[in-house]
Amino acid sequence: MASAVKDSRPGYGRLLRTPGAWTFLLPGFLARQPFAMLTIGIVLLVQSTTGSYGTAGAVSATTGVSMALFAPQSGKLADRFGQRAVLLPGVLVHTAGVSALIAIALAHAPLWALIAVAVPTGASTPQVGPMVRARWAARLGGSPLMPTAAAFESVTDEFTFVVGPVLATALCTGIHPAAGLVAEAALTLAGGLLFAAQKRSQPPVHRAGADAAPRVSALSVPGVRVLIAAFLGIGAVFGGMQVSLTALTQHIGQPGINGVLYGIFAGGNMLAGIVCGAIAWKVGPRRRLLVAYGLLALATTPLWVVTSVPLLGAVGLLVGLCIAPALITGYTLVESLVPATARTEAFTWLTGAVALGQAAAATSAGQLADRFGPSTGFLVPLAGTALAFVVLLTLRARLVPRPSSVVASQAGAVVAPAAADRERELART
Repeated sequence: MASAVKDSRPGYGRLLRTPGAWTFLLPGFLARQPFAMLTIGIVLLVQSTTGSYGTAGAVSATTGVSMALFAPQSGKLADRFGQRAVLLPGVLVHTAGVSALIAIALAHAPLWALIAVAVPTGASTPQVGPMVRARWAARLGGSPLMPTAAAFESVTDEFTFVVGPVLATALCTGIHPAAGLVAEAALTLAGGLLFAAQKRSQPPVHRAGADAAPRVSALSVPGVRVLIAAFLGIGAVFGGMQVSLTALTQHIGQPGINGVLYGIFAGGNMLAGIVCGAIAWKVGPRRRLLVAYGLLALATTPLWVVTSVPLLGAVGLLVGLCIAPALITGYTLVESLVPATARTEAFTWLTGAVALGQAAAATSAGQLADRFGPSTGFLVPLAGTALAFVVLLTLRARLVPRPSSVVASQAGAVVAPAAADRERELART
């Protein structure tokens, strides 16, 4: 009896025994590795060729803004035509864009040329993470394993943020300033094509037609808009940390330690994600999000006054530990807020919000580092999370799932009684 109860509890072991999961997990893991290499690779290459962190941040920011604007459209097309139809051309365009960016950066092209190429490079960034999350949602439905899947995906994402920046930095500083982006393009091409080949596990295509359900835009859901604000703040942490750590380690004459410090920060995020996925939560996700986000804003406070490398690593670890609970809970809320026909789009809106926040933070932190010193760039994560936390507190009522009748009428489907029970339980929290 005890073993049966234990097996019925959500957990990583049970999650990974989901039929067909490994067919998309392994290719998805490979395909998402380059994601964390792109912006840091751009910063290191452009700073090397121009000598300016502001210019490097502007080019990186352009890539992030472009990614943020086009990612939701990519998700919407994937919901309608299938992930493979969107991923194949995107991978090819992205690889060509990165190659062109490398070439013109090494040719010392002007800023406008770098920005012009950065636009299609960011716009075509494969949204593998949201696609994997959509496959989990299609496989699990209203299963209690969904929060565990969200935690697992957060851990996987953060593992890429541990490996990616360290690998990109090592390649750029040890081999050639362009080596990080060369590796990013090669991994994107190989991993993206392999993931696109997994046709059986992709979610059902929701085409428009006479008998089709009315299509709902994820952005029309009020809770999604609140989550976008929260994820913008999380992106500000990522972007501000990347540029500020790069500037600070260059300033103290230890550029090689940049990847290590960022890896410690991402490692804290990954560790917290593992723990979050292993807990059977009794507190509702809305309350968990508010608590986790408040702790994140608090943890970013001492970053800008720390100059010691060991102490900076410790504070970065603390910040990383606070990010994962907020990310995981935000992604978990999507299932109860958004109908299945728009989930890939919703996931890409959140991923795009992180990219947009990261882009804005990279630009702001780069300008602050150039003008006032490297440590001032760390003010950006503090400002971004504080503002987002205020939005979350003010609009927290919008994170309550809509009544099942509304979801059913908009999605053209009947919500199962168990799902309705979960919505009422979440509403009480």
